[in-house]
Amino acid sequence: MITPQENIPDSEQTLITKAQSLAGYTLGEIAHQAGIAVPANLRRDKGWPGQLLEYTLGATAGSKPEPDFPELGIELKTIPINRDGKPLETTFVSVAPLTGLVGATWQNSHVKNKLKRVLWVPIVAEREIPVPERIVAMPFLWSPSAEEETLLANDWQELIDMIVLGEVENISGKHGQVMQLRPKAANSKVKTDAFDKHGRPFKTLPRGFYLKIPFTRALIRKNLRIG
Repeated sequence: MITPQENIPDSEQTLITKAQSLAGYTLGEIAHQAGIAVPANLRRDKGWPGQLLEYTLGATAGSKPEPDFPELGIELKTIPINRDGKPLETTFVSVAPLTGLVGATWQNSHVKNKLKRVLWVPIVAEREIPVPERIVAMPFLWSPSAEEETLLANDWQELIDMIVLGEVENISGKHGQVMQLRPKAANSKVKTDAFDKHGRPFKTLPRGFYLKIPFTRALIRKNLRIG
């Protein structure tokens, strides 16, 4: 795990200015300046680009369930895109609770907390581009519009309702308009507690909330005017 530098940004403007100064640089160049080795590939280091950017920009949250820049209430999301600006994968938001959901609401959810203010850092990262040569595109700050938040809240409620009703095993990527729930585990041996539709406890794979590609593609189109 890369440890953040002692360069914690003191304002939103400081953060976005520093982030945007990275646009056009490769991951190799940024890593070299930070004195960090670049992995040959990301098969075992999928989160490395995000960790590199966290280190470079001074994020402090680490694995805590709070925004990456807690003092500013800003979450950092790196997002791999192709040259046309299309995201190459869904975007992880947070681990989904499968138990203890009495009293859970959209307003007090980790998902809302994570997405209320996001620094998006797109990275041109098509598979054939070597990791050190992948380029940082122009970062941008985003908060959900009223319409976007309604879509997110509706999906969150639909998915949480299915979990509460013991239907977690029946949730697929088709559920949710802009956000989906899917397994989030290092391997199939990792299990967590859940309840079936009869209220009986059983073990299942951990789940995570992910933003669907059409949603993040629309954000990139709107903010970067590409794609």
